[in-house]
Amino acid sequence: MKAEHYVGGVFRADGPTFPLITPVDGAEAGSVPEATREVVDDAVAAARAALAGPWGATPAEERAAALRRIADGIQERFEEFVDAEAADTGKPRELAATVDIPRAIGNFRAYADLLYARPERAYTTQIPGWSTGTGQALNYTVRRPLGVVAIISPWNLPLLLLTWKVAPALAAGNAVVAKPSEETPSTATLLAQVIDAAGLPAGAFNLVHGHGADAAGEFLTGHPGVDAIAFTGESATGAAIMRNAADHVTPVSFELGGKNPALVFADADLDAAVEGTVRSSFTHSGQICLCTERVYVERPVFEEFVSRLGERARALDGYGPMISAQHRDKVLSYYRLAREEGATFVAGGGAPSFGDERDGGFHVEPTVITGLPETARTVREEVFGPICHVAPFDTEDEALRLANDSPYGLASTVWTRDLSRAHRVAPRIETGIVWVNCWNLRDLRTPFGGVKASGIGREGGEYSLDFFSEPVNVCIQI
Repeated sequence: MKAEHYVGGVFRADGPTFPLITPVDGAEAGSVPEATREVVDDAVAAARAALAGPWGATPAEERAAALRRIADGIQERFEEFVDAEAADTGKPRELAATVDIPRAIGNFRAYADLLYARPERAYTTQIPGWSTGTGQALNYTVRRPLGVVAIISPWNLPLLLLTWKVAPALAAGNAVVAKPSEETPSTATLLAQVIDAAGLPAGAFNLVHGHGADAAGEFLTGHPGVDAIAFTGESATGAAIMRNAADHVTPVSFELGGKNPALVFADADLDAAVEGTVRSSFTHSGQICLCTERVYVERPVFEEFVSRLGERARALDGYGPMISAQHRDKVLSYYRLAREEGATFVAGGGAPSFGDERDGGFHVEPTVITGLPETARTVREEVFGPICHVAPFDTEDEALRLANDSPYGLASTVWTRDLSRAHRVAPRIETGIVWVNCWNLRDLRTPFGGVKASGIGREGGEYSLDFFSEPVNVCIQI
C-alpha cells in the first residue's frame, strides 16, 4: 500500500522518499515520504487548531463514540491490517491476526468503555469536600487534556503500540501527531484512513512519516508546540528524546528496552516452563521488549531444562525475520560476541539457509546459550533477538540477586508451583510487571511500564488517562 502523511484532515505525500523493504525476502515493497520540518510544523499547527476548534469542544460521550467508530473501522478492514502488519514486520500472519490487530481494536474499545464507566476521568468534576483556614471553601478538581501530544511508536508491534497511546490520548481530549517507525509505516497509514472515515475533526489526529535523528522524530519531539511526548522504543532513543524535550520541559512517558529475566524453580511444571520460555524468548524472533533474554534455573532441574529448551529451539520454524539487514547484523554480532566470551551454544548461533527467496531476507536462528559469567556483555546488554542465556542458581535469594542485577527493569517471569514463593518473590523483582506461570498475559486496565532504564511512567487504563491529562484544582471561597 502507499504510505502517506495525514495532516489537518488531508492525505499528502510531500517530501523526499525512502524505500520500504520487506524483511522476509529483502525486496523493495514501495516508498515512504520523509516528513520535512515544514510538514511537522503543519501537523502541530493543525493539532493546535483542532484543540481551539471543534475537537476541543467535543464532550466525553462523543469522544467515546468516535473511538468505537475507529475500532469498528479497523474490524471492517481486519484482513488489510493483518496483511500490512505481516508485510512490514515479517512476523507470522497468524501472530498479527491473533495479537496485533485484535489488541489494537481492543485499545479503542477499552478507552471508549472507560469514558462511559468513569466520566469524571474524562474531565468532569470531582468534589472532595471542604477546606479550612481563612474560611470555608469548596474545592473540586477538573481534568483537562494536555494539548498537542507527540506519539512515537516502534517497529516491532506497530499498530498495537501506536493505538496503545493514540486511544487514551484521544479519549482524554488531546490532539495527536503520531510518527510510526520508518520501518513499518503501513498500518499507521491504514489507521489514518480509518480515523478519517470515522469523522474526527480535522487535526485531531495527524500522522507524519520519517526517521528519528535529524529528521521527523527529532523535529516533532523538540517542537515548541508539543505539550507531551509518549514514546516506545530503545532506551538510548528515549534518552535522546528526553534531551530534545528538555528545553521546553515537555512531560514524557517512556516504555523502553529490557533484559528480562525468568526464574525457573525446581518445583515448577517443567513442561509449562519450557514452553513458556520458548514463547517468551522466541515470539516474533525475540523482537518484543517483553521477551526473556536471561533465564535462571534452579540447579536440580538445570540440565534437563537446558536440554529440552535447546531441543525446542532447534525445532522452531516460521518464527520470522529480523526487521532489517542492520538489525540482523547487530544480532549476529552478539552471537559472535557470545562465542568470544566463551558461551556454549546449545541451539542456533547463526543465520539459517532456506534455499528459497527467504535467503534474501534478514533471518537468524533461535539461539540458546549457557556458560557465561554475569559480567559478560551478552548477558548484560539487550540483544532484541531470538537468544537467551540460561544459568543455574541454588537459592531463592541468589535467584533474586541475579534477576535484579541489571540496568533494565521491564518484565520478568516466575515459574513455580509454590504459591507462597510466588507471592514472596514477585514483589522483590525489580521490574514493572511480573508474570507467574505465564507470559504476556495482559489486561488493558492494569499498569504497564518499567523501572530503571526500562522507562518512565505507566500505561494502561486510568494510568494512561492520568498521563494524558492535567488535574486542575478549583477553590471557591464560600
